[in-house]
Amino acid sequence: MGIVWDINVERPEFPQLKSNLEADLVVVGLGGSGLTALLHAAGRGLNIIGIDADRIAAGAAGRNGGLLLAGIADFHHNVRKDLGVARATALYQHTLDEMDRIQATTPQAVSRIGALRIAEDATELADTYAHRDALLADGFPVEDYEGEQGVGILIPTDGTFHPAKRAVQLAELAQAAGAQIFTHSPANKIESGVVTTNQGSIRTKHIVVAVDGNLGKVLPEIADQIQPTRLQMISTEPELKLNLKYAVYTRQGWDYWQQLPDGRIAIGGGRDLAIDQEATDVVKPTQMMRDYLEHKLESIGATALVEHHWAAIVSYTASGLPIVKQVQPGVWAVGAYCGTGNVVGALLARSVVDQCIDGHSQVVADFVS
Repeated sequence: MGIVWDINVERPEFPQLKSNLEADLVVVGLGGSGLTALLHAAGRGLNIIGIDADRIAAGAAGRNGGLLLAGIADFHHNVRKDLGVARATALYQHTLDEMDRIQATTPQAVSRIGALRIAEDATELADTYAHRDALLADGFPVEDYEGEQGVGILIPTDGTFHPAKRAVQLAELAQAAGAQIFTHSPANKIESGVVTTNQGSIRTKHIVVAVDGNLGKVLPEIADQIQPTRLQMISTEPELKLNLKYAVYTRQGWDYWQQLPDGRIAIGGGRDLAIDQEATDVVKPTQMMRDYLEHKLESIGATALVEHHWAAIVSYTASGLPIVKQVQPGVWAVGAYCGTGNVVGALLARSVVDQCIDGHSQVVADFVS
């Protein structure tokens, strides 16, 4: 049924790789993470090439909920307990800094007016306030919220973005900075010093594999460390009866939605109701999740007809931390963002480029320490 993000967005065409080339660094996977790495590497003066098995942002990068949220997958108070205050605070600040860069790089695709964490019951409200108190304790902005969209907290540094618009803008900026882009060119073999596709190859010193959902397929040596997972969303026709100012995540983050400037509502979630079913790399949407999301729309007062239903594949790790590691000499894996690839993916892909060039990145060190 299509994707709401493809409405009125024309994605540029790029050639297939049909020759043998050389580069300083190759990025495999051109979603938001890979495109960020591509632009950053070009800006640092590298001879840089990016390839993708499909078009740009064909996977979850162009099919997600469009939320920009600070922090890693778990809420800040939980991360403090698991990783310690110092590390949790460092990771949160890194994501805030990356959101500033995202906004500065593609301002036309980003809105940072804040986002809400809304509680559905008293138990969740108590946890929401624990989340708030941890943010305040570490000096991060947060406000109580009680209004038309429910009761919870407003995190004013958060916001939304348009996934397809951002991807197109990143690709255009990267090309203008000198990057070469090839699409419909799957990496059939990745080994130290060379990436091989169906019709060509690239010799290079550094390889950054910036893939989320299919990371284990591209790099089989780490397949046992990640779980491909399907996320599903629906969107409506323009909704005239509601004016939802803020994006929302609720039920411990299992459900999330935003109303777009044209009135359409994009909503995702419900995966916790079918954990085993959604632990898959099959992209096809299901009727069960559609029924759940339609019921959720009704619960927030939406009456517009559903226009689109789609799915995307991301990856999770057992620890809740993303994969950022050198899997072969000169080959870095970046992915398995546990549902937070919009910010964490861009942050890590860009930081791995710095790691390749400088031999050290504090961001990478903080994530893997």
